[in-house]
Amino acid sequence: MAFEVSYNLENEQQFWDELDDIVSTRCHEHEIIDNSLRSYLNVTTSYRSEYLQTDYSIAKCVYRLIEGALFTAHREYVRRQIIYCLLQEDDNPTLHMVAAFLLYDGRNSGNDVTFEMMQAEGVFMRLVELIQLSSVQEDTRLHQMLLELMYESSRIQRLSWDDLNAVDDAFILYLLEIIEGASDDAEDPYHYPVIRVLLVLNEQYLVVSTTQHANGRAGVTNRVIKALSTHGMTYKTFGCNLILLLNRESETSLQLLILKVLYLVFGNSTTAEYFYTNDLHVLVDVILRNLIDLPSDSPAANALRHTYLRVLYPILSNSQISKPPHYKREEILRLLHLLVTSGNHFAPVDETTRRLVNRCTDVQWLQPPATDPGGLPETNGGTSATQSPITDDHVIGNGQKELARRTLGMSVRGDSATSVLEVAAHTEKPGVQTPSRGKEMVQ
Repeated sequence: MAFEVSYNLENEQQFWDELDDIVSTRCHEHEIIDNSLRSYLNVTTSYRSEYLQTDYSIAKCVYRLIEGALFTAHREYVRRQIIYCLLQEDDNPTLHMVAAFLLYDGRNSGNDVTFEMMQAEGVFMRLVELIQLSSVQEDTRLHQMLLELMYESSRIQRLSWDDLNAVDDAFILYLLEIIEGASDDAEDPYHYPVIRVLLVLNEQYLVVSTTQHANGRAGVTNRVIKALSTHGMTYKTFGCNLILLLNRESETSLQLLILKVLYLVFGNSTTAEYFYTNDLHVLVDVILRNLIDLPSDSPAANALRHTYLRVLYPILSNSQISKPPHYKREEILRLLHLLVTSGNHFAPVDETTRRLVNRCTDVQWLQPPATDPGGLPETNGGTSATQSPITDDHVIGNGQKELARRTLGMSVRGDSATSVLEVAAHTEKPGVQTPSRGKEMVQ
């Protein structure tokens, strides 16, 4: 972008004073607005290395524009011009400022108008392109900003068919490689943004896969699960971080994103044993603890509880925990029993919880040892009629099972189309905190 004004500011106070003058411009002509935006980008990029070295200073700079008269009087026009700049610009400092503006304005607008405008202009495909550029990768702060923008703009609306087609196997493997190559510290600047992008992409694949059969489109491949199917042994750090995040995450929407990945991982025959056994044990502990912590009289907690139980079932059925020595068998049975007996007078246990708990307790290795007429335990893994796992719908025909496999683009073991749809449909607005028995006791 060509700039018409050059600056020679002697100190930081002059920088902020100049910025305030620019964002306070009052005008109606598009040409003057464009010139003011050029001046804003010129002064911020020229002094980025001197006065905008932290995320806080970048955010402070962006909010000067958001709160200034130039933007408040011409919101739609300024947003569109900034989006066009992101689509066309190749200069890293400029990309950093426009990406920061779109990210903070999108979070601040409250009605998703910024992210919707980005979607309409095809910004997602541009982000996929930019994130993979070597020149962008060398600028860590810019790269992280673009990842955060991709996540935030994708979590609140459905991506288009063209958007999903812009994501190829190489892009997913590149993101997994970043996680694998970063430090073991989950607070590493790259860990969280990259993981969240993978989570939201999986969500997009899951949603589109459950609806695409209605319009006759060919199945879309979930490239996140595909990458774990073909390269899971190489990219174990992603799974470790999923457990860490689920253990500490208090935002319901993010818990759901993590659970949806786990649901597909353990439901798919090629990824059911993706996790190391020790990590799997930690994951089971986290799920049991979170199930205990959810209050029994909250609709939001009930919906989240159902998702945890839907994830627990394929873990019990398909992962290595289903093989001896069985991990915490008695503790799992005790918790499942508690979930269907802990209702109170005002909020009895709902039928969906009962059904999902029964489904888990019917897993073969959780059954008490069967005895033959002579009183001896059955051998060779014999089962009774009560030991076969039931599905969400109790009786699922072959047609529905095939629908689940086809819509997911993979082989899902022991599940139903209804369960897949319910997991895909369960969402929560960003920022909503997960209900907790502990928090209620403190209050």
